[in-house]
Amino acid sequence: MHILIYGLGYVGLTAAGCLTKEGHTVIGIDVNEDKIRELNRGECPISEPGLGELLADAVAKGQLRSTQAAGDELDKADLALVCVGTPSAPDGAHNMSYIAEVSRQIAVGLSRKRSKPLTVVYRSTMRPGSTQELILPIFRSVLGADTDRLVEIVYNPEFLREATAIRDYFAPPKIVIGMAGEGRSENMDLMYKDIEAPTFYTGYREAEITKFVDNTWHAVKVSFANEIGRVCTMLDVDATAVHNIFVSDTKLNISAYYMRPGGAFGGSCLPKDVRALQHLASDIGANATMIDSVLRSNAAHKHFIYELCTRDLAENSRVLVVGLAFKRDSDDLRESPNVDLTGKLLRAGHRVSVYDDAINPSKLIGQNLGYAYAHLPNISSLLMSKAQAEAEEFDLVVDANGQAKTLNLKARRKIDIQSLGKTAGAAH
Repeated sequence: MHILIYGLGYVGLTAAGCLTKEGHTVIGIDVNEDKIRELNRGECPISEPGLGELLADAVAKGQLRSTQAAGDELDKADLALVCVGTPSAPDGAHNMSYIAEVSRQIAVGLSRKRSKPLTVVYRSTMRPGSTQELILPIFRSVLGADTDRLVEIVYNPEFLREATAIRDYFAPPKIVIGMAGEGRSENMDLMYKDIEAPTFYTGYREAEITKFVDNTWHAVKVSFANEIGRVCTMLDVDATAVHNIFVSDTKLNISAYYMRPGGAFGGSCLPKDVRALQHLASDIGANATMIDSVLRSNAAHKHFIYELCTRDLAENSRVLVVGLAFKRDSDDLRESPNVDLTGKLLRAGHRVSVYDDAINPSKLIGQNLGYAYAHLPNISSLLMSKAQAEAEEFDLVVDANGQAKTLNLKARRKIDIQSLGKTAGAAH
C-alpha cells in the first residue's frame, strides 16, 4: 500500500519503520523541517531500539520519504495514518487543534476524482465522541455529499511501549478498529494481515475510550502495588516475595474475572479485608489513599445501580429482584449489594419480591442469619418460588446475579446488573 503518516513523533515514526519493513511505501509528513531533513538522510530523531535501522533501510530502498506537505501524494495514497499529538490542556482535556488542522488539510487536499475512498486512520488518543463530533463534521463541511465516497474514517488506537515499540507493533496485545456501522475495512485488514492478535471491530466511541481504560488501569496497578509495597516495607514484610506470590495467580489475580463492569462487590471477604487493610495502613502511617477510596467507590456504585433501577420507575411499582446473595449459587447474604438494593427499593415504597434458588431462610445460620434479618427482617415474605415469579407481571425485573436468564419472566423493563454495558465488539 501507499501510506501517508501525519505526525512523525514516537507513534508515527514507529509505524513508518514497521510498515516499510512489511513492504509498504510510506510518505512521512511533519511540520518540523529539521526532523524532515534528518529522516531523509536516514537518521532517526528519537531513541528506540531497532527503529534507526528500520528507517535507514527504508530510506535507502526508497520506501520512506518525508516532507512538510502531502501535495499530490494524497491522490496516490491508499491510507493516511494521523499520529499528531493531543497534548493535555491545563484542565486535563486533550488539545485537539492538531487533529482538527490535519483533518482539514486532508479534506481540502483530496481529489474528487478518486475511484476508491482514502482510509484515514486516527491513532492519536482522543475523547470518546471526537470522531463523530469533530473529525467527521470537518470532512463533511469540506466534501459535503461526497464525504462517504471519498473517505473511510477509522479510529485505531496504538498499544506501543517505549523501548519495546517495534516488538509491540508486530505482536500487539490486541487490535481495535473503530468504524461507522458494522462493516470491515479492506485496507485495515490488509495493513494487519501479517499480525496475529485478538481483533475487535467496534464503534468509534468504544475504540476511542480503549486507551483511557488501559492506561488508567495500568496507573491503578502501579499505585496499588506501591501502596502494598509501603505497607509491606513498614511491617518488615518482603514485598518482592508478596509480589511473586500475587502474580503467580493468573486464575483470579490476573484475569478478566473481576474486570467485567457489573455489580458492586460484597460477601464475607472483600469488604472485610479491604477495611482491615485500610486500618492496618492507617495504623502504621502508610498513607494508602487508593485503598482508602475502594470502599467509597463501591458505595457509590451501589447507589448508581439503585438510581439506574429506579429511573422512570413509578411509585409503588412491582419489582422482582432475581438473586439476593452476592454471587450466584451461594446463600451468603453478608454485605451483599443485592440486599442493600432490595432494602432501598422497599424503603422507596415499591412492592418488592425476591427470587433466589439458593436461599432458604430456614437454613441460614450464624452471621449470615444475623445479617439477613438485620437488613431484611421480612426476608421470608419477600421470597417467591420460580412458579410464582413466572406467573406474575412486574414493572421491573432486576437480574442481580444472572439467574433471570433461566426464568420466563414478564416485565415492562429488565436490568441485568452483570451486563451494564452492551458488548461493542467481538473478538475473532
